Order: sequence, then structure tokens, then C-alpha cells
Amino acid sequence: MLDDPSNAYFALISQHCIPLHSFNYFYNFLFDLGRLSRNLEFSSYIEILDNEPTLWDRYNARGENVMLPEVHFDEFRVGSQFFVLTRKHALMVIKDRKLWRKFKLPCLNVESCYPEEHYFPTMLSMQDPNGCTQYTLTRVNWTDSVNGHPHTYHPPEVSPELIYRLRKSNSSYSYMFARKFSPDCLNPLMEIADSVIFKD
Repeated sequence: MLDDPSNAYFALISQHCIPLHSFNYFYNFLFDLGRLSRNLEFSSYIEILDNEPTLWDRYNARGENVMLPEVHFDEFRVGSQFFVLTRKHALMVIKDRKLWRKFKLPCLNVESCYPEEHYFPTMLSMQDPNGCTQYTLTRVNWTDSVNGHPHTYHPPEVSPELIYRLRKSNSSYSYMFARKFSPDCLNPLMEIADSVIFKD
């Protein structure tokens, strides 16, 4: 995929994610020239947080000060494991060895250890903070979460109103994906795909 220069973005979503817009809408959103960064580059859409209450526990999940000297606590970040990276940032991830050596270490505190939620935000925050939006395009509902997993939507909850609600964010952009949907939501989602989800 990286060998193809026409691949400008790389999106990581789960099998429990659904699109909230058509792919044409998503494409136009990503390549909107009004979204160019100060360096006239397109940005990666990745959540990067530095003020979470569990940050210290997560930082030391592999052992106290194990992340040093590569990652100091004030450089450590967390965020959603679902993101959309530019080609530039995807190449950074592929080439990195220094930081990944730390994040791939075994966890002593497994309840605070989520490498995919720590490595990507930390690495990109350290290497190119201005090239990232700091937010994700994937909507997650944390009400009724169970054991660290977000709310799972089931067929009776699927409706046009749900899709419209999931699209809304606290900012000027719309969410592009949402999770977490149970597999049996497929049929009710397909029933509203053309009339709601893919209708821009």
C-alpha cells in the first residue's frame, strides 16, 4: 500500500466500525484545501491527549521509568486507536524503531497498557505535533462502557436518527466513522445505507 504513491491517506478502523458518510464525502473532506496545515500539508486525524487522569499509570505500565530515556513523562500521550494518517506519517511509523522498542515491551500492569492507544499519539506528537489535528474522526460512545469497551449498538438502536446523531461533533467537522456495532446490525444498516448513510 505504501508502495503506491497515489495512496495519500491510511485509515485504521475496526470490524465494528461503520461509515457515517459516503466515501466520496470522506474523500472530499480529507482533500479540502481549506484544511491544509501551516506548512501547506494535509493533516493526520489522530486523537492526542496529554491530560488524562490515568496517564501516569499508563506511562509506567511496563515498569517505573522503563520508557526513559526515549520517552519522558511529559512527552507521553494517549488517544483513540482508530485514526487516519497521511502518507508522511504512515512512513514515519513504518521507519521508527527507537520508540517502538519501548512500546513493544511486555506490560506489567495490563489494565493500563494499550500500546495502540499510546504509541501512535506519542510518536507523532514528538515528531510532528503540528501535522496532527489532535482529534479522531471515529465517534465512540463511552456511556454504559464495560471493562474498558465502549457501548455496543444493537439492531433495535439502528435508525436514521442514530446516524445523524453520531455524525455530530463538538467542532465544525463531522465524524466519518462510528463504533461499536454488533455484527447483527448489518441488515438494518444496509436498509438505510442508500437513503441515509451514503446520502450526502
